Amino acid sequence: MEFKNKKVLVCGLGKSGIASVDLLNKLGAFVTAADNRTHDKLNLPNWSNVKICAGKNPDDIVLENDFIVLSPGIPTDLPFLNLARKNNIPIYSEIELAYRVCKCPIIAITGTNGKTTTTSLTGAIIKNYRENSVVAGNIGIALTGKVLQADKDSFVVAEISSFQLETIDKFKPKVAAILNFTPDHLDRHKTFENYCDAKARIFQNQDENDFTVLNFDDKICRQMAEKTKANVIFFSTKEKLQSGIYLENDKIKIQIGTINETLMRTDEINLLGEHNICNVLAAVAMCVCVGVPLDIIYNTIKNFKAIEHRLEFVREINGVKFYNDSKATNVDSAIKALDSIKTPIVLIGGGYDKNIDFYDWIKKFQNVRYLVLIGQVKNKIAKQCDELGFKNYILLENFDEAIKKSFEVAKSGDSVLLSPACASWDMFKNFEERGDLFKQIVKSL
Repeated sequence: MEFKNKKVLVCGLGKSGIASVDLLNKLGAFVTAADNRTHDKLNLPNWSNVKICAGKNPDDIVLENDFIVLSPGIPTDLPFLNLARKNNIPIYSEIELAYRVCKCPIIAITGTNGKTTTTSLTGAIIKNYRENSVVAGNIGIALTGKVLQADKDSFVVAEISSFQLETIDKFKPKVAAILNFTPDHLDRHKTFENYCDAKARIFQNQDENDFTVLNFDDKICRQMAEKTKANVIFFSTKEKLQSGIYLENDKIKIQIGTINETLMRTDEINLLGEHNICNVLAAVAMCVCVGVPLDIIYNTIKNFKAIEHRLEFVREINGVKFYNDSKATNVDSAIKALDSIKTPIVLIGGGYDKNIDFYDWIKKFQNVRYLVLIGQVKNKIAKQCDELGFKNYILLENFDEAIKKSFEVAKSGDSVLLSPACASWDMFKNFEERGDLFKQIVKSL
């Protein structure tokens, strides 16, 4: 696709929007950058050749453009976007823009939970194989900001969200992985079926020369095998597969094509929880698909440590361990954290309401001694706790107060766990800011 002299409207000036503007500038496009926040609330680079439309939606200028690049946080049904569609102006996600200029194969990873850990691990393996490869996407590093760094002999490893997949067109990864499906983002997608359909777009353009990696243990994932044209590689922690990556007697087995090998024992993996074994299996499957030697896969996994904000051990004080699991922004992810910690737990939960229920999470509170609730959704969680007979909770207004209360009620041998089961947007810019503040306060106790 030719970008030189094209008129492009970039909507949303967060990380991905700013990176998209910078990329389009390098490609010679005429860019208008739009955000409904006022200019004084935007932290923009000193662009000399970019028009800024701030403090409003770009309804009056949308028809002046050849195409639109839409940041993932912007709903796709806004009036100015409907106007663009009516006038056949293409609307692309940031990852679509990145794909159009990418020189190398893309390994793309989506799913409700485990994306960031799996992307980080897959990226570490791939970079040990081809050092010029890049790791980006929904992991917190805009793909458009990194894609030009990857040469034709390298790979791009990208975490991809359902929001980003809503507005792809030709996006075609060499390897597409779906890790799992549980209800999430229903405030945006309205139904679980719509959410699953958005995730499945990751393989819609793949063909028989590509690979789709799917979780055999997740029924919806398993059924996706019927919808992709690519070669399907399954992974499983529960079943011995005739073909795929699976767990047997606490050993990771690879049975793909001519490869029939035992890769490693699970006790050689430095990640907490059974869900992380799933993430490792998915990473192994993707790397085998693109020909990474098994010794590189093994050595990278053996030396890989937990990522920041995902069951991250922070500190121990007077026998109380503190864990930062701010990345647990939905119920299923928070359940996995509860399953991974075997001590009694003082749990900090709550945040932005994504229109999901918390009953399944509360039912897993066998090890939770005390629940500290914060955020927009705290009253909803408290009501559902009452309905299920869990009474040992307190509602607080302040994040700092919540951490100090947790420390106050914790006993030696307990774990204080920040695993909110909610997004952070009611109190913080993102889950990273929430996790960073948690660690800062814990270190000051």
